[in-house]
Amino acid sequence: MTEPDISPASTRREACHAQATSLVQALSTPEKIRLVSGADFWHTEDLAGYAGIMLADGPHGLRKQDGASDHVGLADSLPATCFPPAVTLGSSWDTTLVEEVGAALGREARAQGVGVVLGPGLNIKRHPAGGRSFEYFSEDPVLSGTLAGAMVRGIQSEGTGACLKHFAVNNQEDNRMRVNVVVDDRTLHELYLRGFEIAVREGRPWTVMSSYNMVNGVHTGESRELLTAILRDTWGFDGLVMTDWLATFNRAQALDAGLDLEMPGSGGAWDKEVARALRRGDLAPERLDAAATRVAELIVRAHAEREARGSGVIDVDAHHELARRAAAAGTVLLSNNGLLPLAPAQGTTVAVIGAFATQPRYQGAGSSQVNPTRVDTFLEAFRTQVGPDVTVTFAPGYDAATGSSSADQVAVARDVAAGADTVIVLVGLPASAESEGYDRTTLALPADQDALVTAITEVNARTVVVLSNGSAVELPWAEAPGALVEAYLGGQASGSALADVILGVREPGGRLAESFPVHASDLPAQHNWPGSPTQVQYREGLYVGYRFHDTAGMLPRFPFGHGLSYTTFAWSRPKVTVTGEGAATQVTATITIKNTGTRAGSEVVQLYVHDVESTLHRPHQELVAYTKVFLEPGASERVTLTVDADALAVWDLGARHRVVEGGELEVRFAASSADVRAAVSIHVTSDAEVTPRAAVAAARPASLVASDQEFTAMLGHPIPAAAALLPYTVDSTIEDLSQTFTGRLLARIVRRAAGDAFGGDADPQSAVIFDAMFRQMPLRAVSMASQGALAMHHLRRVVGLLNATRWIR
Repeated sequence: MTEPDISPASTRREACHAQATSLVQALSTPEKIRLVSGADFWHTEDLAGYAGIMLADGPHGLRKQDGASDHVGLADSLPATCFPPAVTLGSSWDTTLVEEVGAALGREARAQGVGVVLGPGLNIKRHPAGGRSFEYFSEDPVLSGTLAGAMVRGIQSEGTGACLKHFAVNNQEDNRMRVNVVVDDRTLHELYLRGFEIAVREGRPWTVMSSYNMVNGVHTGESRELLTAILRDTWGFDGLVMTDWLATFNRAQALDAGLDLEMPGSGGAWDKEVARALRRGDLAPERLDAAATRVAELIVRAHAEREARGSGVIDVDAHHELARRAAAAGTVLLSNNGLLPLAPAQGTTVAVIGAFATQPRYQGAGSSQVNPTRVDTFLEAFRTQVGPDVTVTFAPGYDAATGSSSADQVAVARDVAAGADTVIVLVGLPASAESEGYDRTTLALPADQDALVTAITEVNARTVVVLSNGSAVELPWAEAPGALVEAYLGGQASGSALADVILGVREPGGRLAESFPVHASDLPAQHNWPGSPTQVQYREGLYVGYRFHDTAGMLPRFPFGHGLSYTTFAWSRPKVTVTGEGAATQVTATITIKNTGTRAGSEVVQLYVHDVESTLHRPHQELVAYTKVFLEPGASERVTLTVDADALAVWDLGARHRVVEGGELEVRFAASSADVRAAVSIHVTSDAEVTPRAAVAAARPASLVASDQEFTAMLGHPIPAAAALLPYTVDSTIEDLSQTFTGRLLARIVRRAAGDAFGGDADPQSAVIFDAMFRQMPLRAVSMASQGALAMHHLRRVVGLLNATRWIR
């Protein structure tokens, strides 16, 4: 039995709820309607003696806009610690560390007067080319959910709210604001919702953010199934649901479905329509009251926590050191022939090649972009650590902004490398290659960087190659270097953290939280990526990441969970016990890990389950639990992992809940999905049976990419047709307007009117991001961004006019 929460924070929560209920009862209907929409771009409305609270971007560092900024520009945010993004924290496999980073982020938010941090993000990496993959933890829901839950606990431990995003199935940037994701129910629940469920149950976030996209024909912000039936009724979420920025499709339907807060404020664009829905009986007053109460409670709660804790003082040096430690913990040693860690002798020469050594790529681009308090560079940190007795030479090799090289740059780099005892080459993706707002068109590195690595390794076998990127890349030359390091995006301390790892001051503590395919064309998702402008079909079903590679027997370049160490470990004979049966089944797995090397280090114990006799097709194996063990030389530790029934279950399409089938399972103890160290067979007892409807779709798609017939069976209904681009609707995008003469005229007018709100103050890279966002923005979002200048009923008239004149091309 769970003990009741009687902590001071819990007591304050109860008082805040009572206060919020009382305040909302005193509001008029128009005041309630106003309360459930933001006051401006970043703040809620004021409430009877309480100032509206500020919401700010911050998956890996706070991005609070300066002063009265009321737009999406990136250039004027206040300085804050830029911690490693989720891609790097994900590869740490360390919930304790992630919670510590979350607490630091929460402290900075409280010090800057922010009530809710808009993060973490935990959408599944369906395809490595997703432009925002750097903001997400993993391709696996268990790893994503537990790490996101840890981040939430950390942020909220400091009295600041966290916001899980983007709920749900937001796995691409192209056409994200209107694309319809067609996905079967089983895949939806087992893969794409599972991580959110774990994070909600383990983190208890104050808020959740709905995504832009549709799921099976319904906008997520208007989905009663997602927001009420699943999130609240099944998972027990008791906080506030807000929209992503400008994501509202129909405000009255959203309120009815369980969405509380529209962000940003739209100048009352939806107020009249909500009032009309109340008068007509299309929206029950109780729905509005519930949403208004949740908004009021969030405001009161944020003020109560700040009053109880104070604003606090930030130790920027301590936070920088934490960022440095986290970057090293997420750095993955992909291969090593003994070259690392480096111990350059007195009088030797180390050549550092790559513009990223002086102009580091340390975070992603888009709304998560942080204005760091400082930035360490690798070249400076490495020179400082090796000291004056080691000669460190340098050649940029390529342009940091584009990744391209000139013939002279390559020639100079080759000569510098040939004359050195050891070479360190830093390559990766330039900022323009991956960003919020658009997806990558290739998994390849810039061609000139591939050529540079080949040229360097041909003249010097003692070459270490370091990657800086936000997601998996193709590595055709992977076997050429003496060592290969995936540093990902390491935050503001990335340079010093990388020097620590290269020189063995800190271990490379990371393990891949995503698979690295040999070629993008290997992936089943590639066949439906990114889909049509209005629809994407998830015909690969469950077979994403290692679930695909392990099931198909197609080895990736580097597998999920892979990562080498500077020490060695021995794994003992494991023990597995099963208690309970059916939905009460619990599996307890124990194993002893011993550090048999001469250096301190960490090992990640990954527990997978292979279902030997399932009625439904299942991936070859699935991660169900993990832990990270830190050991001194010669030390050992007994590890215990507990797995509940939910992790063993399949989603039953007919019963619409999880089912634990009886039968044989194999529990696998592994260092990666491709490196199983021990396996134990167990028997699970259960009377539950899969319903006949679910059994109809039991056959695995022959190629792991479903045919029309197979996908129809998976969906349980005919495959829907993609929405046409004409005639225009309020969901049509600015880019769609280019199809007609009058549309193009309107697009130019809107572009001028948008002005500074969409990147008028942006640097060149941010301007590219905002251009992509603007082109893919639906017309309904234009109305909302106009702050009342273009009401929704006026927009519908404009759409009618566009359709009446669409024959003019």
